[in-house]
Amino acid sequence: MSPIAGAALWMTGALLSFAAMAISGRELSDTMSTFEILSLRSAVSLVIVAALLPRFGLGAIRTWHLGMHLFRNIIHFSAQFGWFLGISLLPLATVFSLEFTIPIWSAALAVIFLGEKLNRGRIIAIVFGFGGVLIILRPGSEAIDIASLAVLGAAFGYAVTYITTKKLTGWDSPFVIIFYMNLIQLPLGLVPALFDWTAPVAADIPWILLVGVAGLTSHYSITKAFMLADATLILPIDFLRLPLIAVVGFLFYSEGVDLALFAGAIVIFAGNYYNIRLEARRARG
Repeated sequence: MSPIAGAALWMTGALLSFAAMAISGRELSDTMSTFEILSLRSAVSLVIVAALLPRFGLGAIRTWHLGMHLFRNIIHFSAQFGWFLGISLLPLATVFSLEFTIPIWSAALAVIFLGEKLNRGRIIAIVFGFGGVLIILRPGSEAIDIASLAVLGAAFGYAVTYITTKKLTGWDSPFVIIFYMNLIQLPLGLVPALFDWTAPVAADIPWILLVGVAGLTSHYSITKAFMLADATLILPIDFLRLPLIAVVGFLFYSEGVDLALFAGAIVIFAGNYYNIRLEARRARG
């Protein structure tokens, strides 16, 4: 199998994992708080990661950067809270389209905190991204609400997480990062969840297992895809998340298809893709 075909296959797995995580989050939100969903997600993922530990040994989870892991996971947990809150209150396609602003926040943060240059590609990505968000949210309409702002905040938090993850990968393996992600985030979700805990029933078990497994497979699949192909191939495939989740929302939850949402998402995608193509051209010299 060619690297491009392999990357496309891994991205297909990622798209299905994200859709599965959204559906399971929506189903569990009918009876559980967002904190409880996050704690159960971390618990399932931690059990899976711990089961793999004998294969790698205790040395596989050694780190000298616990403070960075703690910072990363507090931000990541907050971002996940905003994302799952949006899943429970907004049409699924709206959540996924606003999530496409992550590269825009990342570009802005890289300029501010990493000292990277604000070049033409990044300026266009930021301007197009801001314009796309305005198209999706339509200031003055009912589309702007707390849930939409929470998802935008989640996208910003994910961008911070990506930058810190980039630093951590210079020191620790992906296994270490995933292990501490679930170890730290489990109590972050569990403690507040205990104040409003709803005991899971038998019908919840498949959704609990799915949200935990999908959380791991989505990250793993994207990592494998990026190992096989560059972002100029990955980003267009990743954009297919939007029509996929729109179909899921329509079939399972009778959610309408908003043309303005797709128009805004395409504007955001165009800015991101232009920036990535420009960066790839510069890297090749």
